Amino acid sequence: MVFFVPFGYDLAVSYKIILWDIDGTILNFKAAEAVAIKTGFKRLGLGECSDEMIKDYSSINVKWWASLERGEHTKPEILVGRFEEFFAKYGLDTSKAFEFNKNYQTDLGDMIVFNDEAYDVIKSIKVPQYGATNGTKIAQKKKIKGSGLDRLLEAVFISDEIGYEKPSIEYFDYVFSYIKDKHGSIDKKDIVIVGDSLTSDIQGGNNAGIATVWYNKEHKENKTDLRIDFEIDDLHQLLKIL
Repeated sequence: MVFFVPFGYDLAVSYKIILWDIDGTILNFKAAEAVAIKTGFKRLGLGECSDEMIKDYSSINVKWWASLERGEHTKPEILVGRFEEFFAKYGLDTSKAFEFNKNYQTDLGDMIVFNDEAYDVIKSIKVPQYGATNGTKIAQKKKIKGSGLDRLLEAVFISDEIGYEKPSIEYFDYVFSYIKDKHGSIDKKDIVIVGDSLTSDIQGGNNAGIATVWYNKEHKENKTDLRIDFEIDDLHQLLKIL
């Protein structure tokens, strides 16, 4: 079990606002991803999609999203580009990538799996909580409603609607402005972000000057110099921090 607290950190700190990443943190994105891709293959008659192919796609997908976070591609470019690369690798018709992605956005919301009983964890926390996601508007709105998170979270900040992606400071400036308007005087030290992505959630937290909780369920090695205030491998451990 991982529950890492930096030396000298005061556990008595009390956060007033929690920002939750959605995919990979609250929800098991890989489970939804596998179902959505296999559904898409059947719909377009692309043949069988094996678990090994999905594993390959997942690696390609991570690479493309990282390029978005670095500002190297736009959201529309990465959404289609990842499938074009995936299809090309397996000799499939790359011209179908656009249609495949369009259907995929809706299919992603058909499989809802919570990590570590996340719904109950969120429900037990009594401070205002928000979602912070780079996922597409179509996919995220369906997931949020289907999972019941719309009844637990104050709001979900979807990058498609804001016009900026995590980890950009512009994304977090929008979030802070919304929170300030709703809750009044809230200092950055009162806010913590919980997420599985070092390049999106933790980098974003560092850029914004707020506390970070790295949800490292797969025990990945951290090869960055990012500030990580807490590291957990089970969302129940978050209750010890709060």
